[in-house]
Amino acid sequence: MHHPSTPVVAGLVSLLACLVASSRADELADKGRDIFRKNQRAVVTVQVVVKMKFSVPGMGGQANESRQDVTGTVVDPSGLTVLALSSCEPGDMIQSMMAGASEEDTKFKMETELSDIKLLLDDGTEIPAEIVLRDKDLDLAFLRPKTLPGGPMTAVDLSKSAAAQVLDQLITLNRLGKAAGRAYAASVERISAVVQKPRLFYVPGSEMTSTTLGSPAFTLDGNVLGVFVMRSVNQKGGGFGMFNFRPQGLTTIILPAEDILKAAKQAPAAKGGDEKKEEPKESKEKK
Repeated sequence: MHHPSTPVVAGLVSLLACLVASSRADELADKGRDIFRKNQRAVVTVQVVVKMKFSVPGMGGQANESRQDVTGTVVDPSGLTVLALSSCEPGDMIQSMMAGASEEDTKFKMETELSDIKLLLDDGTEIPAEIVLRDKDLDLAFLRPKTLPGGPMTAVDLSKSAAAQVLDQLITLNRLGKAAGRAYAASVERISAVVQKPRLFYVPGSEMTSTTLGSPAFTLDGNVLGVFVMRSVNQKGGGFGMFNFRPQGLTTIILPAEDILKAAKQAPAAKGGDEKKEEPKESKEKK
Protein backbone atom coordinates (compact mmCIF):
# COMPACT_ATOMS: atom_id res chain seq x y z
CA MET A 1 0.00 0.00 0.00
CA HIS A 2 1.29 3.46 -0.86
CA HIS A 3 1.57 5.91 2.04
CA PRO A 4 1.82 9.66 1.46
CA SER A 5 5.25 11.03 2.26
CA THR A 6 5.82 12.95 5.47
CA PRO A 7 6.36 16.34 3.70
CA VAL A 8 3.00 15.96 1.96
CA VAL A 9 1.22 15.22 5.25
CA ALA A 10 2.98 18.13 6.93
CA GLY A 11 1.96 20.39 4.09
CA LEU A 12 -1.68 19.37 4.33
CA VAL A 13 -1.70 19.90 8.09
CA SER A 14 -0.13 23.34 7.65
CA LEU A 15 -2.68 24.27 4.98
CA LEU A 16 -5.56 23.12 7.21
CA ALA A 17 -4.21 25.19 10.11
CA CYS A 18 -4.01 28.26 7.88
CA LEU A 19 -7.58 27.75 6.69
CA VAL A 20 -8.85 27.41 10.29
CA ALA A 21 -6.95 30.56 11.36
CA SER A 22 -8.31 32.47 8.38
CA SER A 23 -11.85 31.34 9.18
CA ARG A 24 -11.51 32.55 12.78
CA ALA A 25 -10.13 35.89 11.61
CA ASP A 26 -13.03 36.30 9.19
CA GLU A 27 -15.50 35.46 11.98
CA LEU A 28 -13.96 38.10 14.25
CA ALA A 29 -14.09 40.67 11.44
CA ASP A 30 -17.72 39.81 10.65
CA LYS A 31 -18.78 40.17 14.30
CA GLY A 32 -16.77 43.37 14.64
CA ARG A 33 -18.35 44.93 11.56
CA ASP A 34 -21.82 44.04 12.82
CA ILE A 35 -21.12 45.76 16.16
CA PHE A 36 -19.63 48.72 14.27
CA ARG A 37 -22.70 49.16 12.02
CA LYS A 38 -25.17 48.98 14.92
CA ASN A 39 -23.36 51.30 17.33
CA GLN A 40 -21.05 53.64 15.40
CA ARG A 41 -23.38 56.66 15.55
CA ALA A 42 -23.61 56.35 19.33
CA VAL A 43 -20.01 57.58 19.39
CA VAL A 44 -19.74 61.35 19.09
CA THR A 45 -17.02 63.95 19.06
CA VAL A 46 -17.34 66.34 21.99
CA GLN A 47 -15.69 69.67 21.24
CA VAL A 48 -14.80 71.87 24.21
CA VAL A 49 -12.87 75.05 24.85
CA VAL A 50 -10.50 74.29 27.72
CA LYS A 51 -8.85 76.99 29.81
CA MET A 52 -6.08 75.59 32.01
CA LYS A 53 -4.32 77.43 34.80
CA PHE A 54 -1.35 75.84 36.50
CA SER A 55 1.50 76.80 38.75
CA VAL A 56 4.82 75.02 39.18
CA PRO A 57 7.18 75.57 42.11
CA GLY A 58 9.87 78.05 41.12
CA MET A 59 8.24 78.82 37.77
CA GLY A 60 5.17 80.81 38.74
CA GLY A 61 1.76 80.42 37.16
CA GLN A 62 0.68 80.09 33.55
CA ALA A 63 -2.60 79.83 31.67
CA ASN A 64 -3.61 78.75 28.20
CA GLU A 65 -6.83 78.18 26.30
CA SER A 66 -7.42 75.68 23.51
CA ARG A 67 -10.21 73.98 21.61
CA GLN A 68 -10.10 70.20 22.02
CA ASP A 69 -11.97 67.19 20.66
CA VAL A 70 -12.71 64.29 23.00
CA THR A 71 -14.73 61.10 22.55
CA GLY A 72 -18.20 60.66 24.04
CA THR A 73 -20.67 57.77 24.06
CA VAL A 74 -24.40 58.50 23.82
CA VAL A 75 -26.18 56.37 26.44
CA ASP A 76 -29.76 57.58 26.00
CA PRO A 77 -31.80 58.54 22.89
CA SER A 78 -32.39 61.99 24.46
CA GLY A 79 -28.70 62.72 23.88
CA LEU A 80 -27.29 62.01 27.34
CA THR A 81 -23.61 61.43 26.66
CA VAL A 82 -20.83 60.05 28.86
CA LEU A 83 -17.13 60.77 28.54
CA ALA A 84 -14.04 60.41 30.69
CA LEU A 85 -13.84 63.42 32.99
CA SER A 86 -10.03 63.31 32.83
CA SER A 87 -10.09 63.77 29.05
CA CYS A 88 -11.35 67.33 29.44
CA GLU A 89 -10.70 68.18 33.11
CA PRO A 90 -7.43 66.51 34.15
CA GLY A 91 -6.66 68.96 36.96
CA ASP A 92 -8.64 67.32 39.77
CA MET A 93 -7.34 63.84 38.97
CA ILE A 94 -3.71 64.93 38.94
CA GLN A 95 -4.19 66.91 42.15
CA SER A 96 -5.84 63.90 43.81
CA MET A 97 -3.12 61.54 42.65
CA MET A 98 -0.41 63.84 44.00
CA ALA A 99 -2.06 64.22 47.39
CA GLY A 100 0.20 61.50 48.76
CA ALA A 101 3.24 62.44 46.72
CA SER A 102 6.33 64.31 47.82
CA GLU A 103 6.03 67.75 49.36
CA GLU A 104 7.56 69.34 46.27
CA ASP A 105 5.03 67.66 43.94
CA THR A 106 2.05 68.74 46.04
CA LYS A 107 2.91 72.37 45.32
CA PHE A 108 1.92 71.80 41.70
CA LYS A 109 -1.55 73.25 41.10
CA MET A 110 -3.84 72.88 38.10
CA GLU A 111 -7.31 74.26 37.44
CA THR A 112 -9.51 73.58 34.42
CA GLU A 113 -12.46 75.58 33.12
CA LEU A 114 -14.67 74.42 30.25
CA SER A 115 -16.81 76.48 27.91
CA ASP A 116 -18.53 76.26 24.51
CA ILE A 117 -19.26 72.51 24.72
CA LYS A 118 -20.71 70.96 21.55
CA LEU A 119 -21.68 67.51 20.33
CA LEU A 120 -20.46 67.10 16.74
CA LEU A 121 -22.57 64.64 14.75
CA ASP A 122 -21.52 62.89 11.55
CA ASP A 123 -23.88 64.96 9.39
CA GLY A 124 -22.17 68.18 10.44
CA THR A 125 -24.74 69.12 13.09
CA GLU A 126 -23.34 70.90 16.14
CA ILE A 127 -25.47 70.58 19.28
CA PRO A 128 -24.65 72.91 22.22
CA ALA A 129 -24.35 70.88 25.41
CA GLU A 130 -23.50 71.24 29.07
CA ILE A 131 -22.03 69.02 31.76
CA VAL A 132 -24.84 68.03 34.13
CA LEU A 133 -22.96 65.57 36.36
CA ARG A 134 -19.36 64.85 37.32
CA ASP A 135 -18.23 61.71 39.14
CA LYS A 136 -14.57 62.17 40.06
CA ASP A 137 -14.27 58.73 41.68
CA LEU A 138 -15.38 56.97 38.48
CA ASP A 139 -13.79 59.56 36.15
CA LEU A 140 -17.11 60.21 34.42
CA ALA A 141 -18.77 63.33 33.07
CA PHE A 142 -22.31 63.36 31.67
CA LEU A 143 -23.46 65.88 29.06
CA ARG A 144 -26.94 66.79 27.91
CA PRO A 145 -27.90 68.83 24.85
CA LYS A 146 -29.15 72.30 25.72
CA THR A 147 -31.87 71.90 23.12
CA LEU A 148 -33.55 68.66 22.21
CA PRO A 149 -32.20 66.93 19.06
CA GLY A 150 -34.50 66.70 16.04
CA GLY A 151 -35.19 63.03 16.83
CA PRO A 152 -33.96 60.17 18.99
CA MET A 153 -30.19 59.73 18.87
CA THR A 154 -28.49 56.38 18.41
CA ALA A 155 -27.48 55.25 21.89
CA VAL A 156 -25.67 52.36 23.54
CA ASP A 157 -28.03 50.35 25.74
CA LEU A 158 -26.15 50.08 29.05
CA SER A 159 -28.80 47.73 30.46
CA LYS A 160 -27.71 45.06 27.95
CA SER A 161 -24.25 44.67 29.42
CA ALA A 162 -21.75 41.84 29.41
CA ALA A 163 -18.79 40.55 31.41
CA ALA A 164 -15.35 39.52 30.20
CA GLN A 165 -12.46 37.32 31.20
CA VAL A 166 -8.69 37.61 30.85
CA LEU A 167 -7.58 37.49 27.19
CA ASP A 168 -11.13 37.91 25.85
CA GLN A 169 -11.29 39.93 22.65
CA LEU A 170 -13.30 43.15 22.50
CA ILE A 171 -14.46 45.53 19.79
CA THR A 172 -13.99 49.23 20.61
CA LEU A 173 -15.41 52.18 18.68
CA ASN A 174 -14.14 55.70 18.24
CA ARG A 175 -14.24 58.75 15.99
CA LEU A 176 -10.96 59.91 14.57
CA GLY A 177 -9.72 63.49 14.54
CA LYS A 178 -10.42 66.28 12.10
CA ALA A 179 -7.38 65.38 9.98
CA ALA A 180 -8.96 61.96 9.32
CA GLY A 181 -12.36 63.47 8.53
CA ARG A 182 -13.70 62.45 11.94
CA ALA A 183 -14.39 59.03 10.45
CA TYR A 184 -15.77 56.25 12.63
CA ALA A 185 -13.17 53.66 13.57
CA ALA A 186 -13.12 50.24 15.22
CA SER A 187 -10.34 48.35 16.97
CA VAL A 188 -9.80 44.89 18.44
CA GLU A 189 -8.60 44.89 22.04
CA ARG A 190 -7.88 42.16 24.59
CA ILE A 191 -8.44 42.08 28.34
CA SER A 192 -5.10 41.79 30.14
CA ALA A 193 -6.50 41.76 33.69
CA VAL A 194 -9.78 41.68 35.61
CA VAL A 195 -9.67 43.60 38.90
CA GLN A 196 -12.32 42.67 41.49
CA LYS A 197 -11.48 45.03 44.38
CA PRO A 198 -12.17 47.70 45.48
CA ARG A 199 -14.61 47.57 42.55
CA LEU A 200 -14.79 45.57 39.35
CA PHE A 201 -12.99 46.97 36.34
CA TYR A 202 -11.05 45.67 33.35
CA VAL A 203 -7.51 46.50 32.27
CA PRO A 204 -7.02 46.52 28.48
CA GLY A 205 -3.85 45.38 26.75
CA SER A 206 -1.11 47.86 25.91
CA GLU A 207 -1.25 47.44 22.12
CA MET A 208 -1.45 50.68 20.16
CA THR A 209 -4.95 51.15 18.68
CA SER A 210 -7.27 54.03 17.80
CA THR A 211 -9.17 53.56 21.09
CA THR A 212 -9.33 56.68 23.27
CA LEU A 213 -10.78 57.66 26.63
CA GLY A 214 -14.58 57.74 26.29
CA SER A 215 -14.65 54.91 23.72
CA PRO A 216 -17.19 52.12 24.35
CA ALA A 217 -16.08 48.47 24.41
CA PHE A 218 -18.25 45.55 23.30
CA THR A 219 -17.90 41.81 23.72
CA LEU A 220 -18.16 39.75 20.54
CA ASP A 221 -21.82 38.93 21.29
CA GLY A 222 -22.60 42.60 20.67
CA ASN A 223 -23.31 43.65 24.27
CA VAL A 224 -21.53 46.58 25.86
CA LEU A 225 -18.79 45.85 28.39
CA GLY A 226 -18.03 49.41 29.44
CA VAL A 227 -16.29 52.67 28.58
CA PHE A 228 -12.59 53.59 28.71
CA VAL A 229 -11.71 55.96 31.55
CA MET A 230 -8.66 56.78 33.66
CA ARG A 231 -8.08 55.43 37.15
CA SER A 232 -5.89 57.34 39.61
CA VAL A 233 -4.29 56.16 42.83
CA ASN A 234 -2.74 58.28 45.54
CA GLN A 235 0.74 56.99 46.24
CA LYS A 236 3.30 58.38 48.61
CA GLY A 237 6.45 59.37 46.86
CA GLY A 238 4.68 59.04 43.50
CA GLY A 239 4.34 61.88 41.04
CA PHE A 240 6.35 61.76 37.82
CA GLY A 241 9.14 59.22 37.40
CA MET A 242 12.58 60.37 36.23
CA PHE A 243 12.18 58.57 32.90
CA ASN A 244 8.38 58.58 32.80
CA PHE A 245 6.56 61.82 32.03
CA ARG A 246 3.22 60.16 32.73
CA PRO A 247 2.06 60.22 36.37
CA GLN A 248 2.85 56.87 37.97
CA GLY A 249 -0.55 56.62 39.67
CA LEU A 250 -2.63 56.67 36.47
CA THR A 251 -3.79 53.77 34.33
CA THR A 252 -6.40 53.31 31.60
CA ILE A 253 -9.27 50.95 32.50
CA ILE A 254 -12.65 49.87 31.18
CA LEU A 255 -15.35 50.86 33.65
CA PRO A 256 -18.24 48.34 33.60
CA ALA A 257 -21.49 49.44 31.94
CA GLU A 258 -23.41 48.66 35.13
CA ASP A 259 -21.52 51.35 37.08
CA ILE A 260 -22.04 53.87 34.27
CA LEU A 261 -25.77 53.11 34.17
CA LYS A 262 -26.12 53.72 37.92
CA ALA A 263 -24.35 57.07 37.57
CA ALA A 264 -26.38 58.02 34.46
CA LYS A 265 -29.63 57.63 36.41
CA GLN A 266 -28.47 60.46 38.68
CA ALA A 267 -27.86 62.89 35.81
CA PRO A 268 -30.23 65.87 36.09
CA ALA A 269 -31.87 67.70 33.21
CA ALA A 270 -29.90 70.37 31.37
CA LYS A 271 -30.27 73.84 32.82
CA GLY A 272 -30.45 75.36 29.36
CA GLY A 273 -33.34 73.15 28.31
CA ASP A 274 -35.29 74.08 25.19
CA GLU A 275 -37.51 76.74 26.71
CA LYS A 276 -37.90 79.87 24.59
CA LYS A 277 -37.65 82.17 27.60
CA GLU A 278 -34.00 81.15 28.03
CA GLU A 279 -32.96 81.85 24.44
CA PRO A 280 -32.48 85.62 24.82
CA LYS A 281 -30.39 85.03 27.95
CA GLU A 282 -28.15 82.59 26.12
CA SER A 283 -27.73 84.90 23.14
CA LYS A 284 -26.70 87.77 25.45
CA GLU A 285 -24.13 85.55 27.11
CA LYS A 286 -22.68 84.61 23.73
CA LYS A 287 -22.32 88.25 22.81
